[in-house]
Amino acid sequence: MRFNKLLSVSIIMLMILVLGVSAYACTSVMVGKDASVDGSVMTTHTCDGWYDNRIIIVPGQTFEKGTMTNVYKEICHLTRPGKELTKVGEIPQVEKTYTYFNVGYPFMNEHQVMIGESTWGGRFWEGEGIMMIEQLEVFGLQRAKTAREAIKVMGALAEKYGYCDGGEGLTVTDPNEVWLFEILSAGPTWDPKSGEPGAVWAAQRIPDGHVSVIANRSRIGKIDLKDSDNFMASENVFSFAKEMGWWNPEDGPFLFWKAYCPNPYGSRYYQQRREWRVLSLLDPSLNLDPYTDEQYPLSIKPAKKVSVQDLIAINRDYYEGTEFDLTKGMAAGPFGCPNRYSTPGDVKPEGSKDLDWERAISIFRCSYSFVSQARSWLPDPVGGVLWFGEDAPHSTCYVPFYCGVTEVPKSFSSGRRDVFDKDSAWWAFNFVSNWADLKYSYMIKDINAAQNEVEGDFFAMQPAVEIAAESLYKKDPTLAVKYLTNYSNDCANRAVEKWWNLAEDLVAKYDDGYVGADSVGYPTWWLKDVKFGANYLK
Repeated sequence: MRFNKLLSVSIIMLMILVLGVSAYACTSVMVGKDASVDGSVMTTHTCDGWYDNRIIIVPGQTFEKGTMTNVYKEICHLTRPGKELTKVGEIPQVEKTYTYFNVGYPFMNEHQVMIGESTWGGRFWEGEGIMMIEQLEVFGLQRAKTAREAIKVMGALAEKYGYCDGGEGLTVTDPNEVWLFEILSAGPTWDPKSGEPGAVWAAQRIPDGHVSVIANRSRIGKIDLKDSDNFMASENVFSFAKEMGWWNPEDGPFLFWKAYCPNPYGSRYYQQRREWRVLSLLDPSLNLDPYTDEQYPLSIKPAKKVSVQDLIAINRDYYEGTEFDLTKGMAAGPFGCPNRYSTPGDVKPEGSKDLDWERAISIFRCSYSFVSQARSWLPDPVGGVLWFGEDAPHSTCYVPFYCGVTEVPKSFSSGRRDVFDKDSAWWAFNFVSNWADLKYSYMIKDINAAQNEVEGDFFAMQPAVEIAAESLYKKDPTLAVKYLTNYSNDCANRAVEKWWNLAEDLVAKYDDGYVGADSVGYPTWWLKDVKFGANYLK
């Protein structure tokens, strides 16, 4: 065991405890092909925080042998003031890259490889390497036709060039498989000249008939590298934990999460509660304990086959109908608003070190979210579709973007988050979401009606659109691509137009506390709780 390495680790961990770190954010669900209603392999991602929400399609290219490609930091924060794209190195380029879709965390390529993300931090927060998670996603999507290939690409690059980001989980899918890939740095003392891997990682396949979830804490447990169909890992996955004193074989079997992320930042309920909610929604009969100290199963067989609409509903969840329902209680205000803003760092529940509010799956500070489908029985341009929603899931509209499209509307590919802009799709959905906070219990009904109308039309049209696209593909693939590009763009433009109209309707309908022409005042229960008219309301 290396004393210097352990000393450095101790200092870093102390700094983390003293100074704190950025709050984790994202939730990602995984669905195997035999667990979905139609055989789709699916994943989700709620990208929670100030991340780049613009969709940029980066075409595949061919390169001469010996070409180098840049490695960057801050890819995910390009709409955030004070964050700049920084070149940190170069690596050899491959001869051919594939078209991929860049956003805060790149999520799709032309071969139906889809990636969701969830940060978990772990033992190390940074190392001496050059690879951050979103840059690894870029390379994985550019260079891989399958989920397995993407994981091998990302793992190999992180090992060779060093990983310098917090611990991360990626949900990686293709038309046949879904994998959970987890990675962390090899520490601040890693030397690229040492010949040792610059990262520690593991990947586990989710069974075809199962669903899984990751919500800001490591989820992979036992690893059986003899079972190459279901596990992959870096060569140091066991030895590094043993060397650092994080796993002793005499104490029991190796568990990846226990070795590398035993105490995720913040309240364990911040992460665990969302795991509980997703698994409970997908199989209520499990009767999972929301207060347990034990890890939940990595994956379960759902009570019924899962649809895109089911996953959208999960993305929009804030514990409705449970004891943690964020629309209930004084914190929700008189009109049941589920949003909870951060409190000062020195303000915590009395006698508790936990975070101050319940953390729902749908959260006001979400930059974007999606539900993806990858389907083996359709040609790639038709089979891969990602249902994309700007801003908070509960108030957005999900739009279908097929992986073969060649462009997206300007409103989805441009704009700034710090300047209000009616030409930006993000601002349409963000405005509606923020305005609804004023009278949430009323306005969410109008929002739900708009969602049901627009998304309902998209889902109703999907079978016919894909039959037509597949037919065109057999005649001429370029015609199918053009057809789907036009269709996806029409859907996106319709959703944005509807949401700006909805915004205007909500402003007029709920101005000055009215609901239309009616003055509804405050609910009696709330007036009693705030002691209004204490002598009269008894």
